[in-house]
Amino acid sequence: MDRWSKRTIDALAADLGAIAFYPFGGPPYRPFLAWARRAEGLRSPSPLGMLIHPQHGLWHAYRGAMALPYVPDGWEAPTAAPIPCNGCARPCLQTCPVRAFGADGYNAAACRRHLASPAGQACMEGGCLARRACPVAPHLSYAAAQTQFHMQAFRDAGAAATAGSAGT
Repeated sequence: MDRWSKRTIDALAADLGAIAFYPFGGPPYRPFLAWARRAEGLRSPSPLGMLIHPQHGLWHAYRGAMALPYVPDGWEAPTAAPIPCNGCARPCLQTCPVRAFGADGYNAAACRRHLASPAGQACMEGGCLARRACPVAPHLSYAAAQTQFHMQAFRDAGAAATAGSAGT
């Protein structure tokens, strides 16, 4: 996914005379969530920590950004978007089988352990249960193959990081 994103966004940036930035590949890490909040008028993250879009819910991702040397024709500054989580019962926080989301933030290690266990197959096959519990735009959830790809990449990235630090 990272290679495809880089190839696609680099080509578009070259066509537009822009500079491309990515949320992957190592330092320096760019402030993608802050950029997204400004660019889309989003005011706050969801209870899960990721940004929630009023129309797309939790079903969007930031694979890259471009700095243009000009202001595009017709561009208007975004207005502050409504916060869909206001008034919500927040089923996302009640659904995670390992309670990986809480007041202390996101416990990625607990989530990865769960995904690597037999009990984690529902999340591996259908995607994060907490994310799927969000009532905003469930019709936009990712297809099964896409979900499985991302869940496996997330699980395996944690395993690779752990294995890499074990030898140091």
